[in-house]
Amino acid sequence: MERREWASQVTASPPQPFRFPTPDSPFPAFRWPLRAAAGDNAPMDSSSFDAHHIRRAFSRAAASYDAAAALQHEVEKRLLESLDYLGDRVPQVVLDVGSGPAHAAATMKKRWPRAQVIALDQALPMLQQAKRQAGWWKPFGRVCADARALPLAEHSVDVIFSNLCLQWVEDLPAVFAGFRRVLKPGGLLLCSSFGPDTLVELREAFAQADREAPHVSRFAPIAQFGDALMLSGFRDPVLDRDLFTLTYPDLAALMRELRAIGATNALHARRHTLTGRGRFAAASAAYEPLRNADGKLPSSWEVIYAHAWAPPPGAPIREGGSEIAAVPVSAIPIRRRGD
Repeated sequence: MERREWASQVTASPPQPFRFPTPDSPFPAFRWPLRAAAGDNAPMDSSSFDAHHIRRAFSRAAASYDAAAALQHEVEKRLLESLDYLGDRVPQVVLDVGSGPAHAAATMKKRWPRAQVIALDQALPMLQQAKRQAGWWKPFGRVCADARALPLAEHSVDVIFSNLCLQWVEDLPAVFAGFRRVLKPGGLLLCSSFGPDTLVELREAFAQADREAPHVSRFAPIAQFGDALMLSGFRDPVLDRDLFTLTYPDLAALMRELRAIGATNALHARRHTLTGRGRFAAASAAYEPLRNADGKLPSSWEVIYAHAWAPPPGAPIREGGSEIAAVPVSAIPIRRRGD
């Protein structure tokens, strides 16, 4: 398989498209089933992630994030290219959910100078870093809030952009329903997330070293991601998948990078103590046989991309495989007594 390098010590396989067919799409497509196999689409434990830990980890990583987030910046660049789906449309309000230092928000403000661009993140120190990206001549708004509870009015946003944020969310349909609520009819959702093959080598190494507690978070598969979009009522969803391989001199270097970007173990079931030297040494030993010809340890990162469109008012929402009509009150005819 042809591989292409895009940064030092980072390679990516060619994208593998997982798409709903669209009339004007130049890419291969196939029909996505509404329900995937139970094993691939089983919902994650609703208590699996510790939201307080996630916010604290990204707050601590605010100063070190940019220097360590080469992969995150590359995925962001690829996701920004999908803004071309808007064609000549110029949005009035653009929301960057899980913005981090808000490089994407700054890029979108330059693209649409007259648009109101809002960077939203739950980690306040990240938004303080984002202030540096907001030039006084083209400033964008900054809001400290959770992606699970957007503090915006209904049908107030033209574009929602979310890069590598949703892997920290357990209830994807609920979050997508929140996105749909704030999007205007016909609004565009662009998002990316890490998939279950992310850090698979690290997960297996620590599983051999410690069978009593998980050390690496599990993320939703592409089937569950696509299903959540449909359950939330989004139209014409298209999903893609990239598999990146990063390399490191040793396990310690990988762990330092994960801390620098805030991607630490956020599972409730994690050990709430430091990893002991014995377990770390055992994990390092389990990882060693994977060294490549260059003497580096590989680390896989699966990235899922998606874009979809908010439906017109009154469009049904799918819940549990059935369609539930959601009709605005203004559209319901009122019969008065005596008519």
